[in-house]
Amino acid sequence: MHDQVLSYLEDLKGLLGRLPVSSIEDVISTLLYARFNRKQVIIMGNGGSAATASHFACDLGKGTLRPGLPRFRVIALTDNMSLFSALANDFGYDQVFCEQLKSLIQPGDVAIGISGSGNSANVLNAILAARELGAITIGFVGFDGGRLKSMVDRCVHVPCDCMEQVEDVHLILEHLISTCLRQAMDQTGARLPDTFPSPA
Repeated sequence: MHDQVLSYLEDLKGLLGRLPVSSIEDVISTLLYARFNRKQVIIMGNGGSAATASHFACDLGKGTLRPGLPRFRVIALTDNMSLFSALANDFGYDQVFCEQLKSLIQPGDVAIGISGSGNSANVLNAILAARELGAITIGFVGFDGGRLKSMVDRCVHVPCDCMEQVEDVHLILEHLISTCLRQAMDQTGARLPDTFPSPA
C-alpha cells in the first residue's frame, strides 16, 4: 500500500511538470477578456468533470470578486438538475448541455467543456453549438485529447491515461486559473482597462 501511495503521488507530480503553461495562460487571458467585456462563461462536464465545472463556476463567481471591478457572469450547466433531467428525458442525454447553452449563449461568450476522454457526446454537441453561435470555446481534456481537443479555440491537454489523475489535474487547473485571475486583480486592478480586446 505504501508503494502504491508513493507511486500515485510521484506520477501526479510528474504530470504537473508536463502541463502546457502557454495554453493555461491563453485560458487566463480569455477569461480576463470575458470578465472585462461582460461576456458569459458557461461550463460543463460529466461525472467528476461535472463536479469540477460546478467548482470552477463557484470560484469564478465568488472567489474573484473585487470591489469596483466587473463580476464574472458564469454558470455551470450541471447545476439545474430539474432542467438537466427534463432535457435528458425528452431530448436524450447527449443534448443536455447543448439545449441549455442555446438558450444562453451570445457571440463572444466563452464556453468551457471539461472531458477526461475528450469524447463526451453531450460536451461535443454543446461546443459545436457554441462555435456556430459565435462563442469562444475552451476544452480541458486528458488521454489523447479526443475529438474535443481539435474542436476548441483553446485547449489544456493533460497528457495522462489515468482518469483519476486527469480529474485531479483539471481541478488543480481551475484553482490555478482562479487564483491567477484574483491575483491579477489585486496587483493591477486600478490600472486595468474597462475592456479587453477579443483574444486572437
